[in-house]
Amino acid sequence: MALKFSYMPWAQKLAGILGGFESAGSLHRFCAVVMVVVFVIHLGMIVSRKRQGGRSWREVLSGTGSLVPNMNDARELWATLLWFLRRGPRPNYGQWTYWEKFDYFAVFWGVAIIGSTGLMLWFPEHFTRIFPGWLINVATIIHSDEALLAVGFIFTIHFFNTHFRPDKFPMDMAMFTGRVAVEELKEDRPRYYEELAASGELEKNIVPPAPREMHFWGAVFGAIALVVGFSLVGLIIYSMVFGYR
Repeated sequence: MALKFSYMPWAQKLAGILGGFESAGSLHRFCAVVMVVVFVIHLGMIVSRKRQGGRSWREVLSGTGSLVPNMNDARELWATLLWFLRRGPRPNYGQWTYWEKFDYFAVFWGVAIIGSTGLMLWFPEHFTRIFPGWLINVATIIHSDEALLAVGFIFTIHFFNTHFRPDKFPMDMAMFTGRVAVEELKEDRPRYYEELAASGELEKNIVPPAPREMHFWGAVFGAIALVVGFSLVGLIIYSMVFGYR
């Protein structure tokens, strides 16, 4: 964002804090490598779990616990809209909700688009030996705008779904503690709770509450992330309305 809005004073100051635009670029590429490594590890974990479970890819992608959207997600989306309008009951969500699946595949899309275009911008000489030079200009636009879309989505819609919903405000601590209270699970995802109880897996997954220190530092980190995120969104909106070039 500091590079995309480099003509704005706030972006120049942000780049200065990071050591200048060249230093910010090096940090950017380092984080890109980390992101790709994490993505590859995640894919490896999916393959490993498939092999350990002895399931086919069709079962992995369409079975219980799959993050692939299906018709039930469409029905739950419609039921949720009716619930918002007080025209029906709250849906009995399972292990993954439709908005979580959307978030999940947004990352797949982002890694593919931002990763491929970023690689072209990192090594333009190599890519222009194969592709026409104008493709680098196209990659610049796509890389920049996809990043803007990702930041805007994460710090608005995703933050609301994860932290600012009335039942989660001021933030959902599950990502920091790795734990969810049984009563909270029963209320939030009743269908998943019933599946665990029926299979006997519920008792196997009962663990002690997270230490208070974990809650404290998770809250500190989360609060900083919320403040930084919404501040960045505010600066982006200001730049696009009053100074966009």
